[in-house]
Amino acid sequence: MSSQTRLLLSVMMFFQFFVWGAWYVTMSTYLLEIGFDGLAVGAAYSTINWGAILAPILVGMVADRFFAAEKVMAILHLVGGVILWFVASVTDPGPFFWILLVYSLCYMPTLALANAICFSQMQDPGKEFPFIRVLGTIGWIVSGLVIGFVVPEIVGNSIEDTAIPFKIGAVVSIFLGLFSFILPTTPPKSADQSVTIRDVLGLDALQLMKDRSFAIFIISSLLISIPLAFYYSFTNGFLNEEGMQNTAFKMSFGQVSEIVFMLLIPFLFVRLGVKKMLLIGMVAWAVRYLLFAYGNNENLVFMYYLGIVLHGICYDFFFVTGQIYVDEAAPKKIQASAQGFITVVTYGLGMLIGSWLSGIVVSHYTVEADGATVHLWKNIWWVPAMMAIGVAVIFALLFKEKPIDRAAAVADM
Repeated sequence: MSSQTRLLLSVMMFFQFFVWGAWYVTMSTYLLEIGFDGLAVGAAYSTINWGAILAPILVGMVADRFFAAEKVMAILHLVGGVILWFVASVTDPGPFFWILLVYSLCYMPTLALANAICFSQMQDPGKEFPFIRVLGTIGWIVSGLVIGFVVPEIVGNSIEDTAIPFKIGAVVSIFLGLFSFILPTTPPKSADQSVTIRDVLGLDALQLMKDRSFAIFIISSLLISIPLAFYYSFTNGFLNEEGMQNTAFKMSFGQVSEIVFMLLIPFLFVRLGVKKMLLIGMVAWAVRYLLFAYGNNENLVFMYYLGIVLHGICYDFFFVTGQIYVDEAAPKKIQASAQGFITVVTYGLGMLIGSWLSGIVVSHYTVEADGATVHLWKNIWWVPAMMAIGVAVIFALLFKEKPIDRAAAVADM
């Protein structure tokens, strides 16, 4: 891969995740500020999960068969940018949900398209892709810096409770759409093949459910994704209500942690194994929520920061380790199908349920006091904490890890 191609792909990946991070992190703060209740906020966040479920259909049955990936990427980001700009002017929960859903159906397919464009240019994706993909995490971090620190310094006040982050995301999306036209050509892969919904949703991987441990892994992944959604939907709103300043920027510390632990995974994986890694990730989610429940923005503010920094363990030990396990467990001919299946189960179905449930819980623990709306955050965070602990216990008792030659793996490092 030439240095010019590497630069183009790196810029693409940087802005791909900048767009998402720009509006997604602070949306709960903004929606709570304009009067949305917990149910409406949870519904808004569920649009991304619907996008994760339906995106493989668009990519697998349309993009892969008829159009070059970079052209589809360009159109989706251009159209999505216009929609996201319009979202900023909508303040009624019903229309807001439907319009954001349309945007999510534009954005989520571009995640797979960005990966496809990268892989088509690489001779050794295992070595080359991580150095391109990490630019996406850096893009998310920089979006937090821009929203939480740079723009507030310029305008003189926080923008996290405003619609400005949507507009910033929209402008960057339109830029990325135009930029995508100069990306390396990636012709359709399946132009001469028949593709079914079963293929694109990875349903061939259902045959692996005959194995008890794999079935326990899938069920646990589905269940643990439910409490995970609480973090993505309400953390920014929670921290802002608690009085933290520059919250979007400070939440990006979690992505810094993600990079660090991503680099440690090859070392830890061969020594701890799948079961211990997944368990640590599950327990870390429970610990994070308990830190949020019992911390404060004064003498115990370190608990908030620790909860944020735990993101590297929470995300990498669960999602990345899970993907590695699926790759090991699935026969080669259905590995791609299995990876698609676990993505739909976690990012799609599990977090979709979690987004809606988090809204129900937040609404339940919302009261009126002295004419103001008050969220009982300690009660709220206890719910996902107990759920995560429950799933971890079930997983620990029932999951049996398939033995692999770890000594040989260590020797190869």
